[in-house]
Amino acid sequence: MRIQGRVLIIAGSDSGGGAGIQADIKAVSALGAFAATAITALTAQNTMGVHGVHPVPPDFLRQQLEVVQADIGADCFKTGMLHDAEVIRVVADFLDRTAGDTPLVVDPVMVSQTGASLLQSSSVQALVELLLPRATLMTPNLPEAETLLQKEIPDADAMPEAARALQAMTGGAVLLKGGHLPGNDLVDVFADGEELRLYRHQRIDTRHTHGTGCTLASAISAGLAQGMPLERAVSRGRAYLLEAIRQAPGLGQGGGPVNHLHTVDQAAIERLR
Repeated sequence: MRIQGRVLIIAGSDSGGGAGIQADIKAVSALGAFAATAITALTAQNTMGVHGVHPVPPDFLRQQLEVVQADIGADCFKTGMLHDAEVIRVVADFLDRTAGDTPLVVDPVMVSQTGASLLQSSSVQALVELLLPRATLMTPNLPEAETLLQKEIPDADAMPEAARALQAMTGGAVLLKGGHLPGNDLVDVFADGEELRLYRHQRIDTRHTHGTGCTLASAISAGLAQGMPLERAVSRGRAYLLEAIRQAPGLGQGGGPVNHLHTVDQAAIERLR
């Protein structure tokens, strides 16, 4: 596989390997791009939940960003868990100074799949004011969108209006994910200020969906880093994620990880044995 495109991922680490930086690296690599990282926090977690969070000092986060950008560079930036307002300010300042026209994908990570808080509530305004206006694409799930809009999104019929409102808030494109709604008929809504597109799919019957938000945002980031138009990157990212869920390895006692490496050529692996 030829490596094309560089993604600098700014997010927290997941010791269980299913979400966060670990999921980001796997997704970007599995789609043929190069993943570099700046880690915002260390978490002790597994499929059962987040058991501890250890923030990285802001000055060290800044150093990670600057040394990677100065040497390797980036064709797309992707943010995940940012933890607090000071981290958001460091990232926003870095992007102001160095990003130029480089695409930015913001996954506004606020709460883990098991309910642990990953963004301090006092930091939401900093996210809205400092980072979201820079985003090429934001990828909120429904609880995150409700927090940002400060209103309930009760069903799929309310999602298009919510996606338009989020797009107007940020100025960039929005992919509003509907996986938190009940039922088997799911929809994600894409809005970019000109077009509204609905992506429909059937729920996959599995509990192994840990890290799907991180995985999707990183898969889209890989496409943007490779020069894809935004809608093509979104479509490929969704197709990659759905197959990763279908092929989940079934690890752990709770919500397990997906199979990020389903794109890897098994025949090539066998030749190395």
